Amino acid sequence: MTDQEQPEQSTQEEQIRKALDAHWQASAAGDANAEHDIYADDAICDYPQSGERIFGRSNLQALRSHHPGKPSGFNVRRILGKGDLWITEYTITYQGRPAYTVSIMEFHKGKVVHETQYFADPFEAPSWRRQWVQRIT
Repeated sequence: MTDQEQPEQSTQEEQIRKALDAHWQASAAGDANAEHDIYADDAICDYPQSGERIFGRSNLQALRSHHPGKPSGFNVRRILGKGDLWITEYTITYQGRPAYTVSIMEFHKGKVVHETQYFADPFEAPSWRRQWVQRIT
């Protein structure tokens, strides 16, 4: 990588990080318009666990806007990324139940062109492994 490419990439990553922060803040606030500014018009979003694919920013926004249970909690645990690939780990609470979520976003020209989201329900830790683990909240 040349010296000229490094600052350009760093600036691009800073812009993506700012866009992600704004996206997750808007998601938490329930601002559907600001939440979807991050997506390209022809973005694709996959939900592998349900076998669904959403085509286009407008369909994604409509789907999320019609969710019957508005989230009562939203907590970003961490955001990791480099270049055009970014991962966010967060918890979203619907009707008192947390869903541990991972969002994998692929960017092109500063917009999300593909997102894959995984949702996991909490489960009780088995007692047999207690001696090797430490509880986290």
